[in-house]
Amino acid sequence: MILDELSQLNKYVKVHPRFEVAFAYILDTNFDHMPEGKYEVDGKNIIAIIADQPGVSILDSCASFECHNTYIDIQVCYSGIETVGWKSRSTCLEPRGEYDAKSDVLFFEDAPDHFFKLHAGQFGIYFPDDVHAPMIGEGKIRKLILKVKVA
Repeated sequence: MILDELSQLNKYVKVHPRFEVAFAYILDTNFDHMPEGKYEVDGKNIIAIIADQPGVSILDSCASFECHNTYIDIQVCYSGIETVGWKSRSTCLEPRGEYDAKSDVLFFEDAPDHFFKLHAGQFGIYFPDDVHAPMIGEGKIRKLILKVKVA
């Protein structure tokens, strides 16, 4: 997992071959009035999702404590304050069901080990080993989720 400010985004460009295109999209796109929805940035290799929704409780978010195998999540907070729960996949012991390849999601019954806040202008990068519970908060949270294909 990587947590940082958008002003520091480019120092992570070499972490993954698709991050250069993903970061350019983040830095060059005006998301202020972009409607909620899903957008292809680079075919199925990079998909953008705009979310503008009320935050949820810790209990509700942790009910969908998730990780992904096919995509890395880059989540950028644009407004509101988002709390995210996190735990290393290697320490999760209670998968809930099987991995769903179509939705690229595996849920866990485990609880997060850590919680942190993302403010406007901050981002988190969640790799397949990062189990996360996002969108915890009060009030509206506007964010960009970029799904970056792992391979």
